[in-house]
Parts: sequence; C-alpha cells; structure tokens
Amino acid sequence: ASRLYGNPGADLEIIGVTGTDGKTTTSTMIYHILKTARKKVALISTVDAKVGRKSIKTGFHVTSPNPFALQALLRRMRSQKIRYVVLEVTSHGLDQYRIYPLRPKIAVLTNVTHEHLDYHQTFAKYLGAKLKLFKKAEHAVINKDLPIFNEINAKLEHVMFSTYSLSADSQIKPDSVQYLSDKTVFKLGTTTYTLPMTGQYNLYNALAAISTSLLLDIDPSDIRRALATFKGIKGRLEEIENERGLHTYVDFAHTPNAIENVLTNLRAKLGSGEKLVVVFGAAGLRDASKRPLMGKIAGELADKIVLTSEDPRFEDPRDIVKEIMSGMSKKQRSKVTIEIDRAKAIDIAVNQLTSKGDWVVTCGKGHEESMNLDGLSETPWSDHEALFKALNKE
Repeated sequence: ASRLYGNPGADLEIIGVTGTDGKTTTSTMIYHILKTARKKVALISTVDAKVGRKSIKTGFHVTSPNPFALQALLRRMRSQKIRYVVLEVTSHGLDQYRIYPLRPKIAVLTNVTHEHLDYHQTFAKYLGAKLKLFKKAEHAVINKDLPIFNEINAKLEHVMFSTYSLSADSQIKPDSVQYLSDKTVFKLGTTTYTLPMTGQYNLYNALAAISTSLLLDIDPSDIRRALATFKGIKGRLEEIENERGLHTYVDFAHTPNAIENVLTNLRAKLGSGEKLVVVFGAAGLRDASKRPLMGKIAGELADKIVLTSEDPRFEDPRDIVKEIMSGMSKKQRSKVTIEIDRAKAIDIAVNQLTSKGDWVVTCGKGHEESMNLDGLSETPWSDHEALFKALNKE
C-alpha cells in the first residue's frame, strides 16, 4: 500500500499516539497545539481525519484505518504540503502491520491498562504490540507514573526518552496543580497553564501533548494559548446542555480504567444530596474479562446504574449484563436497573432515576454513529440524540 501511493510517510513527520485510554484526546490536543503554532498539520483519529479544512470519516469502530486507506490519506496530506501528521494508533493496528512501514518521529504512550485481551490473550502480548510503535521511532514520550514504566524502559533500550508525570521524577512534572470545577490550572517552571477540562486523566493527556510539542520546538506561549482554547472532543465527557437542571454527559469510556476515571471525576463534582447515574454495557465478542471489573468500579462509584447494550454483536446482551454484575456485591446490585434497549435505558436514567441537580453519564459509545446489534450489520445510533430526546420528553 505504501509503495502503491509512493511511500508518502517518508516525507511526513509522524507523531504516533498509542495507549489504552486517552489516545484521541492526546492526539487532538497535539494537533490543536501545532495548528495554534501555525504549523501545517493533519490528524487521523478514532473520531475522524482532519486534512486542511476538511473532516473525513474514517469508518465504523475503527481507529487505525486499513493500510490502503491510511496511505491514500497520507499521500493526500503530502500533496497538500502538510509537514506533521498526528496519528492515533491501536494495538490491533500495530499487531496487524496496518501502520507498517511508517517510522514515527515521536511515539507517545498514554497508559496501558486492562483491554483487548480477547485479541492479544495476555497482557504481555498486548504491551508488546503497543511497543512496536516505539521500536522504529526517533523519540518516545512516556508517562513515568505507569506501574510498568521500568519494564517499558528495559524493552526500549535504544530509544530516546522524554517522560512526564504527576508523582515520579520526570522531565515534565507540574510544580503545582489546582483541580477546579470547570478547569485544571497547573505550573511548569515559570509558565502557568489553564486547561478547560477536568479530571487527573486529562491533565496526564495535556502533559503528554506538552512533552511532544516541546520536542517539536513549539514555543511554550503557543502551547499555553492552545491548551487554554482546547474545547475537548465529541463524545469525551461531552456535556449535553439542557433546561432540566440535570448535568448530562456522553463519554466513550469502555475499559475499567476509563470508567473509573470518568466516574471519579464526576463524583468529585457532586453537590450535597446529588446523585450520579451511569448508563453502560460492554461490547460483544470483545474482551469479556473486563466486564466484572467494570461492574465492580461502577458499583463502587455510581449511585444508580442502568445496564444496557453496547454493540452486543452475536452475544446475548443479557449474558453480557450478567457478566458485568458478577463483579458487584449484593448491595451494589440493588443499584442496578437492566434495560437492554439503549434508548429506553437512557430515558429511564434521565426521566425515572434522577431529579434536578443530579448527574447522568452514558458510557461506551461516545462519538460513534452506529451500533452493531446482530453481529452482521450497523444500525444508526447516537447517544447524543438519545439523551437529547430523553431530556426533551414532554
């Protein structure tokens, strides 16, 4: 595919971003910083591809496009004299050589947590697939707070490292951090950054983006300006405004780590007497071992839980729900409502389980515009629309 399109990757500076969670946010932040600094940059992410002023759909449930689609996009970018390409990369894409033969200028690792073991079988193989991106990279940007940092360091002995962290000693570590209700303010040296996003996980994403941008010689004043104007991403803790006095959000969280991050973040915002309601399921024919872990976390952090469908494919959604609930205690199960129809589940969360001031988040679908209900076909779907409908019900 690369040869067919004239090896376009060789003429582009590629920033590859991988990790279990945070890839899309970090990729889009880097893209936004480079754009703010007036660099010629393009983006290929889970949500879409941005080339010039165009947004191009990259396909259903796919982060790394197939090699022919990817190389065609890169050729288009090269013909438009684009210099930098921020590329979100998955372990599947790396394992299946979809990214080959690209050599990233910078490879970024956000984190590695429990996910995709249906495909990779073991955590070691999953990590090995992720690290393929770094073996050919000129420079690595890695979160030093990862429990497996030393293992990663040992496996990448020939790669130049830049590290960022909140607790371990690293090159990019904030001197002070303030988590406010609608933003995060932190200092790096003499520069104060304001990020209009909340949650520690988003601060980690920002630190990864800052580390990458500094390696590309972007001026700190451009980085600061870009982060202050970063509006977030469709389907990533995206607030759906309403006149009901409810706080409603759509999020893509579909791993134990992501669900924990989102619910912890929202839990910290609750006022006196306010409840947190989460609507989620787990994808069929995907890593089943994460299901009880997600149930356990939701049981600990949410006040009410609505379990529903999320791309069940050939599996029976009721079986998936049972597996999620197997991670909960008897007391936690009393918080659960089961409604397999996702639209009805969202309606129940909004119109039966909440009152003014409460918080509702739908997890697992995020930006996606379809749902796989039978293993064969895609049915149009939008969490945004379902929430909007439920909120505006007469």
